[in-house]
Amino acid sequence: MKISIHAIISRLMLFTATASAVIVSGGCHPLEEWDNNPQGNFEALWTILDEHYCFFAEKDVDWREIHDKYAPLVSNRMTSKELFFVCADMLDELRDGHTNLSASFNTSYYRKWWSDYPQNYSERLVEQYYLNFNFLSASGLDYAVLPQNIGYIRYSSFSTPIGEGNLDEVLMYLNTCDGLIIDIRDNGGGSMTNVETLVRRFITSRTLAGYISHKTGPGHNDFSEPFAYYFDPAERGRIMWGKPTVVLTSRGTFSAANNFVSIMKYIPGVTIAGARTGGGSGMPFNSELPNGWSVRFSACSVLDSNGQSTEFGIDPTPGCEVDLDPGQALLGHDTILDFAITRLTSPDSGE
Repeated sequence: MKISIHAIISRLMLFTATASAVIVSGGCHPLEEWDNNPQGNFEALWTILDEHYCFFAEKDVDWREIHDKYAPLVSNRMTSKELFFVCADMLDELRDGHTNLSASFNTSYYRKWWSDYPQNYSERLVEQYYLNFNFLSASGLDYAVLPQNIGYIRYSSFSTPIGEGNLDEVLMYLNTCDGLIIDIRDNGGGSMTNVETLVRRFITSRTLAGYISHKTGPGHNDFSEPFAYYFDPAERGRIMWGKPTVVLTSRGTFSAANNFVSIMKYIPGVTIAGARTGGGSGMPFNSELPNGWSVRFSACSVLDSNGQSTEFGIDPTPGCEVDLDPGQALLGHDTILDFAITRLTSPDSGE
């Protein structure tokens, strides 16, 4: 059965509501099972992740071992902030940017998925030396024609909705260009609906976008069979793009932006250039601890069209791995953007 992204989202919303009800109030472990004290809240957090987190096997995490490592650090005599930091350290063991603990005074966040890597993007560098601070902006898209007659679109966040009419205007403005660069370096993600809106302008027939598998039980291997989801081309009359395209990526390309790359990578005429993306393929769900703290975690795995996980990131097209050279950046050169321009202006760019 072929399923659209809208059907996927509806199905996942239903699953999220059902899962939340099970976790919070009705399933094998209702909140009332744990005391509202440090030890009770710690056990509640550990159990929620134990039964609903989706990447234990992929990340080779022994969650029971993690429990035994951190449980001795928890005492009912500790303060809320002391408990919070113990719990946050435990969640960091998952190495997951989608897994966060939130209290009134702080939200935990695993930063090493990007902080140990080159940033590979400078907004000022691009705007000053390539756009001359002269570009148009519409619906979250900054766009311009580069001197080499290459179109450039900067999309900084998939959280910003893309209007279909706005996208028509952008692509019409760039339609005389010989190629297109879509810069999503440091795009931290957002909505999969915006991913679909953009991808639809680059495909000519119904296209397999990937697969989704969700938890079906408390066991670490209790998952549904992966079910496929598809994108259709934009409706008749919309402006489409069929010329060579390069998508620029960095380690800060995460979540929905990572999903966008996983789909565009298999579209003919599209090259992925830059650095390996940051991953983040697990759709996040939310639950609550007895003390009212909320926890967000990956509970649903999104696979690419080959059935491969993209949780750990997506490599550029072979031969297109390139970093931002700090020395060249001081001279006004973005080596990743330069690579894309050269690729699009070379005689074999359409291959």
